[in-house]
Amino acid sequence: MAATVAMHETTLTAAGDTAAAAALPMDEETFRAFYDRTARGLWSYLSRITGDRQLADDLVQETYYRFFRAGAVHADENHRRNSLFQIATNLGRDAMRRGRRRGTDVALPDEESAAALTVTTDIAATIAGRADLAKAMARLTPSQRELVWLAYAQGASHQDIADIVGVKVGSVKSLLFRARRKLAGFLGGERSTP
Repeated sequence: MAATVAMHETTLTAAGDTAAAAALPMDEETFRAFYDRTARGLWSYLSRITGDRQLADDLVQETYYRFFRAGAVHADENHRRNSLFQIATNLGRDAMRRGRRRGTDVALPDEESAAALTVTTDIAATIAGRADLAKAMARLTPSQRELVWLAYAQGASHQDIADIVGVKVGSVKSLLFRARRKLAGFLGGERSTP
């Protein structure tokens, strides 16, 4: 059956009907290619929203397992990706509610290790800037981290973000504005209220 689906998908794609090909259920080869295209971004997203790299590893596996097990038919690649990220968002939220967050273990350079490095000041400034951004992102609420990461690291549209996090499209703009303003306050050294 999988060979028939793959052959049918190849025939449709060769005929230029990629929308119809994408609407077919995924076979193992298609799933592997989809995994290769999305796994790194998904892990980064889960790592940022949970603040835990090991938990992100576990959640990536669970996300792909549930995605594949669902066997859903998607209209196109964007729809597949949104569905995947929606599953990941829900799993991340569930893990946070259950208290599985073990703390942020994202390696951040401290002042001593940065001083010990014999690098140019440009590289040191870049490292310090990344550390500041990581610390500021960690101070955002989980939902704000989701929005900011999806919008700016993943390049998701407002419609995609709304689909993934489960809010109305019209709300995304104002929620992103508030999250950016809070993040800017943290980066500016202000002691903003959470």
